[in-house]
Amino acid sequence: MAEFGGYEMPLWYSSAKNEHLSVLTGVGIFDTSHMAVVKVEGPQAHKLLQQCFSRDLERCIGGSRQPLVAGRCVYGVFLNEEGHVVDDTIVYQVGDNSYLCVVNAGMGGIVAGHLLKYAQGMDVTVTDLTDQVGKMDIQGPHSAKVLIKILKNPEGAFNTMPYFSFKGSFDAMPGPNGPILLENDLPILLSRTGYTGEFGFEIFSDPRHFVKVWEMILKAGEEYGILPCGLAARDSLRAGAVLPLSHQDIGHWPFIRNPWTFALPYGIDKTSFTKEFVGGAALLKYEDADYTLPFVGYDLRKVSISGKTEVMDYTQKTIGSVLTCVSDMGIGRMDGMIYSIASSDKPKGFVPQGLSCGFVKVHKPLMAGKVIELRDGRRAIKVNITSDIRPARTARVAIQKML
Repeated sequence: MAEFGGYEMPLWYSSAKNEHLSVLTGVGIFDTSHMAVVKVEGPQAHKLLQQCFSRDLERCIGGSRQPLVAGRCVYGVFLNEEGHVVDDTIVYQVGDNSYLCVVNAGMGGIVAGHLLKYAQGMDVTVTDLTDQVGKMDIQGPHSAKVLIKILKNPEGAFNTMPYFSFKGSFDAMPGPNGPILLENDLPILLSRTGYTGEFGFEIFSDPRHFVKVWEMILKAGEEYGILPCGLAARDSLRAGAVLPLSHQDIGHWPFIRNPWTFALPYGIDKTSFTKEFVGGAALLKYEDADYTLPFVGYDLRKVSISGKTEVMDYTQKTIGSVLTCVSDMGIGRMDGMIYSIASSDKPKGFVPQGLSCGFVKVHKPLMAGKVIELRDGRRAIKVNITSDIRPARTARVAIQKML
């Protein structure tokens, strides 16, 4: 156990490695009730989020950039006037004038205050639901097979449920598309999202029923070898999926030159935005911001994350710092290629040995494939810049294929 965001959280239940691999090959469940929820409601809720949220709610769904509608959700960030990250979030549209923003541990009050700052004179209500919502993530290729055993109407739940959509509701969190009930009539909000890069769902419930729902899922998942998973596996899975940790990989520096600029409302020309929003004008003016880049190592050795950890180029010149360094135990190198334990094209006899991976923040652009050195005072490891880390991720696979 360890303190995280003001909560006592499990780093692991059995082992970080086993929990990580269970999500890649089977199913795992995470207690994520430390996450906060902010409700934004009222006739000008859309206007407030358009002003404060980085995504253009009129152009954010799918390749054709359709508007956000009830039952869909989208990832983005809240920025300050300097273009620095206040927090990242997923915004859920519940109805024409109602939204839910799921933010990080301890950030409910901060994000609510940030929104209220810009809501002056608007007909809108902002409510911090911190500690009023229970949340768990069920992730891995067998996730739907487990849920189908405890959902009262699984066909209705899973029908027309694409990636980044949601259904259901309970008292604290209203939702669209009618109720989603478990077999004992407990209502939940079921979201086709997650923080692992793998197929799965997030489940929101009344915190009074949280333990009951958790135990139902564990029992239903026994035949699939379900494992409860802690923060260590959550961290290694999200890093291998090239997903940022707020206040570590994104934070008090400009939200540009990183792998997540899809969360900005760039126009077709990629030089301007399709709307004005808090921090947007500042981002368009930065010319000397650092570059945040993913990397992958050659074995599972890691460096520590501290103020003394450096990134060195081939001349042994310091060019930046390490933001995240973990070991993805589900991947390995063979014949110069990186494969996942879940890769359908992995060579015969492939057994993942694990590779270090994460993000660096450097002062100059580096092309994918560039070899750099990470040094923390105890050890130095060679890694290479990459455009992606863990192959064969399943997050976007259709539910029917996973069933």
